[in-house]
Amino acid sequence: MVVSTGSVNAFMFFKLPSAWWCGVRLKYMDDTKAIASVRHRWANQNPFKSMFWAVQGMAAELATGAMVTSQIRATGKRISMLVQNNTANFSKKATGRITFTCEDGHLIKDALEKTIATGEGQTIWMKSVGVNKDGVVVSTFNFEWTVRLKK
Repeated sequence: MVVSTGSVNAFMFFKLPSAWWCGVRLKYMDDTKAIASVRHRWANQNPFKSMFWAVQGMAAELATGAMVTSQIRATGKRISMLVQNNTANFSKKATGRITFTCEDGHLIKDALEKTIATGEGQTIWMKSVGVNKDGVVVSTFNFEWTVRLKK
């Protein structure tokens, strides 16, 4: 099965309903870049009338994890993936539509090849940057993904 934006968004509806109801959607994905977005609204706001940090995190993680999932599927191997660590920086109040972009897809292939060749788990750090409609960075998330060949 090809991993497309539509299939990822349908998967979210059934398996990650909290992300779906908060409005997180994958907008674009290829082997090197993915874009996810979410719009600030009543259901995903914090008491300060901006987007709750965890909602931003769901969109940021989707922009990285969708590429990992897609490239794992392309190997035809049974490989597990997991976020081991993450960091985040919040630089501006998140209101309106926030678009998260990750351009670190090029890191995934090497990690998958190494885990297939050695059987050892591999880790990669991927960055997802969230900007508002004016192009101002509101938050930056870094995710340490681990990939490992299933036995």
